[in-house]
Order: sequence, then structure tokens, then C-alpha cells
Amino acid sequence: MTRNPVGKLLLFGATGDLSQRMLLPSLFNLHADGLLPEGLTITGTARSDHDDASFREFAAKALDTFLPEDRKKPEWIDGFLKRLQYQALDASSTEGFPALAEKVGDVSDGLAIYLSTAPSLFESTIKGLESVGLAGDTVRIGLEKPLGYDLASSKEINDAVGFGFPEERTFRIDHYLGKETVQNILALRFGNFFFEPIWNAHGIDNVQITIAETVGLEDRAGYYEGAGALRDMVQNHILQLLALVAMEPPARYDGTAIRDEKAKVFRSLRLMTPEEVPHNTVTGQYVDGAVGGKIVGSYADELGKPSKTETFVAIKAHVDNWRWQGVPFYLRTGKRMATRRSEIAIQFKPVPHSMFAGRGGILQPNTLIIRLQPEEYIQLLVMAKEPGLDREGLRLREVPLNLSLDAEFAGTRRRIAYERLLLDLIEGDQTLFVRRDEVEAQWTWIDAIRAGWNANDVKPKTYPSGSWGPSAAIALTERDGVTWQDD
Repeated sequence: MTRNPVGKLLLFGATGDLSQRMLLPSLFNLHADGLLPEGLTITGTARSDHDDASFREFAAKALDTFLPEDRKKPEWIDGFLKRLQYQALDASSTEGFPALAEKVGDVSDGLAIYLSTAPSLFESTIKGLESVGLAGDTVRIGLEKPLGYDLASSKEINDAVGFGFPEERTFRIDHYLGKETVQNILALRFGNFFFEPIWNAHGIDNVQITIAETVGLEDRAGYYEGAGALRDMVQNHILQLLALVAMEPPARYDGTAIRDEKAKVFRSLRLMTPEEVPHNTVTGQYVDGAVGGKIVGSYADELGKPSKTETFVAIKAHVDNWRWQGVPFYLRTGKRMATRRSEIAIQFKPVPHSMFAGRGGILQPNTLIIRLQPEEYIQLLVMAKEPGLDREGLRLREVPLNLSLDAEFAGTRRRIAYERLLLDLIEGDQTLFVRRDEVEAQWTWIDAIRAGWNANDVKPKTYPSGSWGPSAAIALTERDGVTWQDD
């Protein structure tokens, strides 16, 4: 696509945790590698009372804390800090926006805005930007989630953003789409011929998507209690992964073609009726247990009060189209799980007839595992003969064929997902950002599940911290003869 880099970047929430851990280090890495436009200035803004000098000190401390040692070259850091400036702002009022506009300066050479603020501030922020000429044709905006808590609130937010920024200048961020392994799903599917003929209901038995975290609430109690696992992880990250697995081949690699195909998947997700929801979903909440050998408390203890918020959810979903009819998609996410893991497991159908029956070894269906984190690899489980003379019969065993991205590309630095997304925002490439119709189709499906929970008064089942969730999640798959990929 034609890239159209801007000359200025405006960073809302510039003193927050996300900025320190991800945004400033990502922008620094782009600067150090010579990928930022020459002369690009970065204006930070937040409520915090900084001037240019103290914000640069703040940024330098963040870089020292979160960058690896081999990236801390003084000349790189000094050059990056010179790009930074700061203007304090209370985004709930339009009063401070004239000073912000003056600080940013002329935007005729293009401005990219990264908005990492509470959604309740979106409308006032957009109005403030509009009032001082920071929402014109040369300005694009990136939005960090959460974008609502249901379809109605999502539409309200999108309407507010659309007041100042049309769809072609709006970049909705899901940081999972910036991960190398996530993009490798597209390369694996559409860059290799041998997968496509069996990438459908004829060749695939089921798909499992797991995002498991070992952490608890940390510092997100206020947000998480109002969101829960379904809104926090399934509505965005997991459904985006599902779409990449299930989408039809796009005509070309560009933002319109790829997002068109993802939107079709979301519209094809089978909506659950209130009667179906209890049979196709499991919710849980962690209680006391041990994670990594350390005793940890319950969600209620961390929150400081009893709660009905789910910290775990498992779902049996279906995509009602020609390619996927009858193939279950098992989705699972939770906090305080046994291990930290994000992966997609695609289990193919068994061979129609085994010539090895009674000859030692049971044939296992082939499984393709795409691990996103903490390691990054693609693994295909296949059946192979055990070495030996086979005097008592030929023996077969399941063995992995591994492609470790960490090992195969060992000479290439593994980039933070936000590096790619920030660079694409600066250059105007929407391919890895989420379109409004995608978001609203996702919320439509999620809202039906929540309506079913409410109608049936579903309460989360408890599960010990350090486990794989409630036992009901195991039953969700095993009644179909399927086992979660937990090895």
C-alpha cells in the first residue's frame, strides 16, 4: 500500500503504565532503527504536571527500566529524547486544548494521535481536538481498548470518534494483531499450498484457542471488576485469532481485503439463545491456590469483597458457513491459570482407516499448534515409527515437527507488538487495525452470551489458582470426545 507518514505524533496517557512499559520503548526502538520519519516530534500529554525537561527525564527512566541492556546506547537515547515534548491536559474539559494545539504546532505535514485514555473521556477529547483544529484531514487517530462494554456503548463511542474522524482515519488497536506469530497465521495459511485443501470441515475436527494468564488482578481491579474475562479477552483478542483461523483467502494483503474477510467471520458466528448459553459456556472465578510454587489468594480477597465477575470463561462456538459447518471452536481464557500460554491448536480429523490396527500404537489425529507466547513456535504433531527391528510388531508414536521462530530467526530482534502498530499508525497502514463493523459484530455475539448468563442467573464456578479452570470446562469438550491441549 502507499504509505503516508506524518510529521507529528500526539500521545495521550503519556505518563501511564502502558506508555512506560510499551509505548515509549517501542517508539525508541523505531527511532534507534531509523524507522521514524526524520524530524518527527512526539508530544506527550496527560494530567501529570510535567514540562519538556521533566517528561524527558520520566521517559529516560522508563527506557532504563524496560529496555534490554544492548539497546541502551547513549547516542540513541539522547536522539530519541530530543524528539519529546510535553503539555499537561485535563481531557474532560476543552479549556486546556488551545495550549495543547500550540504545543503540537502546525499539522499540515500530518498528525497521528494515540488515545490511551478511559472511554468516558473519548467524547470530550474528540470535541477538544475538533475545537482547536486537531481533527482535520491531515490527522488520524489510534484508539486503545476498551471500546465499550456492550454493543450500545461501543456504538456510542464509535459515534463520538466518528464525529471528528471518519473510518479511514480511525485506527482501533488490538495489540495481539501486532504479534509476529499472529501474522504468521496468515503466512502459514495463505503462503503454503498444502494446508488449504484440508483447512475446512472436511479436514479439521476442532479448533482450540487458549489465552491463559498466571497473574491475578494486579493494578486493574477497577477495570476488571466491571469487565470480566468475556469482555476483557474474548471480545477482542480471542475473536480476532478465531477470525484469522477461519477467514476466507483475501484477494490481496491490504487493510480492506483482510478486514472484509474477518468481518464475514464475525457475522457468521452462531448467536446463542438464552437456552443454549449454559450448555455452551462455562464461567469460573479463582480461589486460593498456588501458582509457580507461590501461595496466592482468591479473586474476592484481592478485590476486597465478594463478586460475581468471571475470571475464567470457556465457550463452544460455531462459524455457520460452508467452510466450517459442524466444526466446534473451543475458546478458553482465564487468570491464575496453571501456566502462561497463548496458543491455537488445530486438530485434524483421523485417518479414515488404520492399517496399523493391533500392531502396537494407537493413531492420534494430527494437530497443528501455533504458540504465541511465552515461546513463539509452530508445531505439527505427526505419527512416526519407533526405531527398532519390529520383532513384536511395528510401533508408532506421536512426535512433533517443530518450527521455532525464536531459533529459526535467532539473528533477528523480536519486536514488541506495539512497534509495528505505532509505525503503521504513523505511516497510515490500517491492515492490522480493527474496523468498526468488526467491533460491532463481535459485541453482538458477546452480548448474546451475557444475556444468556443473566437469563439463567449463571454464577461463576470456583477453581483453584494454578489449575486449568473449573472441571466443567473439561466436560465442555469431553462430551464431544475432545480433550483440551494442555501439554
